[in-house]
Amino acid sequence: MKAKFVAIRLSHRGGTFYCLDTETGKRISLFTKNKIEATKIVAAKNETLRNPALNLQLARVYLSAADAGVATRTWQHVMEAIVASKKAGSETRRRWAFAIKQKAFDPIRNRVILETQPGDLQAVLAAGTVSTNTHLRKIQNHAVGMGWLPWPVLPKKMFPPVSHKVKRAVTRAEHEAIIAREYNPERRAFYELCWHLGGSQTDVARLSAEDVDWNNRTVCYDRQKLQAKAGPGIRPPLIRFGSECAKVLQSLPVAGPLFPSLRMVKSKDRANEFRQRCQTVKITGVSLHCYRYSWAERAREAGYPERAAQEALGHNSKAVHRAYAKNATVTIPALEDFELLKIEGKRPGSDAGGTNYSRN
Repeated sequence: MKAKFVAIRLSHRGGTFYCLDTETGKRISLFTKNKIEATKIVAAKNETLRNPALNLQLARVYLSAADAGVATRTWQHVMEAIVASKKAGSETRRRWAFAIKQKAFDPIRNRVILETQPGDLQAVLAAGTVSTNTHLRKIQNHAVGMGWLPWPVLPKKMFPPVSHKVKRAVTRAEHEAIIAREYNPERRAFYELCWHLGGSQTDVARLSAEDVDWNNRTVCYDRQKLQAKAGPGIRPPLIRFGSECAKVLQSLPVAGPLFPSLRMVKSKDRANEFRQRCQTVKITGVSLHCYRYSWAERAREAGYPERAAQEALGHNSKAVHRAYAKNATVTIPALEDFELLKIEGKRPGSDAGGTNYSRN
């Protein structure tokens, strides 16, 4: 039987050996000038064609020499390793511990990594949600990064695009209805600050009296999700508050945590309480996080400079990018009117009514 692959040496290529496909005539460099090495590589290529069932066994033998657990390590081991790598007691670790319990992962949970086929991961994606898609990517990347997988089982391009549901903002009417129905003073003040400050629920719940600067009427705090990325390029949100927000702050403790009880409640429980409150006033499609979108869209509609909004919510805030891109309703002046304002010496970006159109 004629071999499909043969090793050839090309003198005009510096004596480098190439693998020649005798059926197609295609040549691939073996990146070696050693005849013995070239012969072994070509022999391995021919052997895989004759005994495809033997390939996995041979791979196990070679990989076991470097990693004794390669033959028994399952995807459950990878998932547990990711959870263990997160900071103990952190919100990220808690979320990962919850995420790996998804039923969609059950078909591969106890499957040996090296025995996994692309179809196995595609079945997980088909049975799961957007969260499954996101976490499975990270799980596979972790396995490759640790050297437990020689290469990805499912190529990156084969993963479906991560497409989140579009979040909408809480309207003023909805917020007023929620506040009117909330009889717990601490939770009512908490929802009020979410509306006025646009912070995430965890950051607002963790606010303390020391974060409030009454002289400059500002609130400054470190975002919990960015603590691990703290550096010269990461600045904490700095928000200036008005009279309505000041009334809420004056009703809260003057020292220590502003929300001593809510601070100790898990984020999922705060979210459930908010959802239940929304149900009592027949409001659907919003969550506590939607207050960030409300703040951003209100800022955009009021002509608030984008850079100032980024300072308030964080420079990487999706709420700012989305609101200032398209969601908020704003009337943009004609270019010729804008040019006339500049010629007449008026402040560019403002009309006669004082509306700011600037996107600094």
